[in-house]
Amino acid sequence: MQRLHYRSVFISDTHLGTKDAQSEYLLDFLRHTESEYIYLVGDILDLWKLRSGWYWPQRNNNIVQLLMHKAQRGTRVIYVPGNHDELLRDYAGMLFNGIEIHNEAIHSTAVGKTFLIIHGDEFDSVVLNNAWLAHVGSWAYDWLLVLNRHFNWARRRLGFPYWSLSAYLKHKVKNAVNHISSFESALAREASRRGVDGLICGHIHKAAIEEIDGIQYINCGDWVESCTAIVESENGDLSLIRWVEDSVWLLSEQEDALPLDVGDSHPRAA
Repeated sequence: MQRLHYRSVFISDTHLGTKDAQSEYLLDFLRHTESEYIYLVGDILDLWKLRSGWYWPQRNNNIVQLLMHKAQRGTRVIYVPGNHDELLRDYAGMLFNGIEIHNEAIHSTAVGKTFLIIHGDEFDSVVLNNAWLAHVGSWAYDWLLVLNRHFNWARRRLGFPYWSLSAYLKHKVKNAVNHISSFESALAREASRRGVDGLICGHIHKAAIEEIDGIQYINCGDWVESCTAIVESENGDLSLIRWVEDSVWLLSEQEDALPLDVGDSHPRAA
């Protein structure tokens, strides 16, 4: 199996436990990457959804087992919970099968730049001030994802690749765009207050690498709509990967490597 080698990998908002989680692509990504650090930047498990109905296919087990396997082989795996898996915040400072739980973290790149790692819901005014509205918004978003699922089923039947209708609609709505801008600015101010060079977060499902008032703002995106990750190269450069679009050409540049001994079959056949 071909492998991509990075110093660090950052993923968020996989929402495992929902039918709309793109877990087959996430498993594919994890199988094809090796790194010294993996940061799980919140909403990895969707405990909100799992409370109302259990949905847990075998590939979700494969993802969890693979992360634990990587941790046992020497990768430092750091889980920073978000609002959908906030129950794990009660276990901050603990270690589960090699996976560290922290409410936040500081990451230093290969060139010494420091980044605050938080999920970001702490700076979302909707979550902070209107918990009931956040749950209503989550319900509405779930329906948008159902629409997205049927839309992409039709695209596949017509021979077209995956494209996120839900992401397109969300980022065309003026209020959503304004909310995202406010969220990004609030996080940049917090990073500046902490004296770090930048921050890496998730929460709003909008992958980005931007500079805001001298602070590097980085959002991992999600594995529900966009299937994105942030990676750090060995020389400390941070970049955004859109796995569905980029995997073919990224892997074509790599030499063959030995396969992992966890999950031999290709996840897209699951």
